[in-house]
Amino acid sequence: MNTRSLKFRLVAWYAGWLTVLFLVFGVFVYFSLGHYLEKSLREALFRRARQVADTVERSALEWNVLGQEIQNHFAPEANNRFTRVTLDGVVKYTSGFPNDRSFGPATVPPAPVPEREESFEHRKIPDDPALLIVMVSRTAKAGRMVVEEGHSLGPIQTTLHAWLVILVSGLLLLVLVAVLGGFVLVQRALKPVDRIIRTAEQISSRNLSERLPVPQTRDELERLSISLNNMIRRLEDAFQHTQRFLADASHELRTPLTIIQGELENVVGKSLQKPDVREIAGSALEEVERLKNIVEGLFALSRLDAGEAQEHSAPFDLGELAMTTADQMSLLAEDKKISILCHCHQPVIVEGDRARLKQVTVNLLDNAIKYTNSGGRIDVTVTSLNGHAVLEVADDGIGIPSAAMPHLFERFYRVDKARSRELGGAGLGLSIVKSICVAHNGRVGARSNQGEGTRFTVELPLAKQSSGS
Repeated sequence: MNTRSLKFRLVAWYAGWLTVLFLVFGVFVYFSLGHYLEKSLREALFRRARQVADTVERSALEWNVLGQEIQNHFAPEANNRFTRVTLDGVVKYTSGFPNDRSFGPATVPPAPVPEREESFEHRKIPDDPALLIVMVSRTAKAGRMVVEEGHSLGPIQTTLHAWLVILVSGLLLLVLVAVLGGFVLVQRALKPVDRIIRTAEQISSRNLSERLPVPQTRDELERLSISLNNMIRRLEDAFQHTQRFLADASHELRTPLTIIQGELENVVGKSLQKPDVREIAGSALEEVERLKNIVEGLFALSRLDAGEAQEHSAPFDLGELAMTTADQMSLLAEDKKISILCHCHQPVIVEGDRARLKQVTVNLLDNAIKYTNSGGRIDVTVTSLNGHAVLEVADDGIGIPSAAMPHLFERFYRVDKARSRELGGAGLGLSIVKSICVAHNGRVGARSNQGEGTRFTVELPLAKQSSGS
């Protein structure tokens, strides 16, 4: 689980605060219950002590007979209570052992001189739980009388312990329910965000007409979706404007460049007796040819960006296309004594624009021929693997520096700018290859070791009937 995700932090925050609130509530209830139980016991003891004091005051019996009357009438042992009557500091009556044997009456310390008529205290007994003792002090005919009534705090502590177990168990259960409930609530609340993320990941320069889903929640998510859609619309307008400008500029440049090329060819043809003029015209003709190739490349890229890569889509054999293209490029390779070997042993059917995919093969072979030394070798292989057609063009040429590999398919990027200019390269060939592959739902990659050669790999989806067979 990603602890930095918004979902995790919201659930943790929600569950954390609920846990704190439940904990505070539990502590409050625990101490309130303890206070209530002790208060109830204290009030009952005070009531009984007053009754004992009233009985002693009204009675004219001897203490031995009066003690028996207290024993019979109030039954302190049966009620697990402690009763003691003191007159002028002399103990006149003490109850016996309670039935639950929770304390020994003889071990109860003597009562201090009470400062008020009614008071209470917790009195510790060795090896026994504390006693809650209430004292009622009155002035009788025979002297100062103190009636003590007590009860062990053990039952209250037992009740509080049982409540504490229930409280902790309930707290854990509530926290678990809070976490699960918080996860469900947060997941439902962030569901529109997940839809927005999935849609946003699918939007690229080729489908800027797509829009993010707008949740009808009248909250910040709805406002965010609307704002992002407005931004995508502005990007689409700007991108289309750039595409139209590039296409129009490329189209407009093609005609004057063709005219200039024709005029320069006429100048070269008519300047046989003027070497200087012929050399200048020939150099200018080379530059015009290079400019024409750049314009053609830009025009091709603009059409690819506009989604025109599969206008004439149809199934065809990629292996057969690679073989015929290699045969056509073999004449160019023979000038450098480079051999092109094809390894296409079985039909590999793909669906797409045959002319565009032929351009991919031509550009890769053209690069391989340019950067392979005389007497080298180029291998062209077409196979099918995991539902994809794989076209590989490998050479044993000069290779590509590792620093240049991340920029290899960028527009106008050239590894060796000086040599690329001599060879007529403008840095658009591999960009066109990548755009065509992406437009066909494929991809292109390269592996190279400098001085050992380069291998370009193109992966394209197999045609449906081919992949299903």
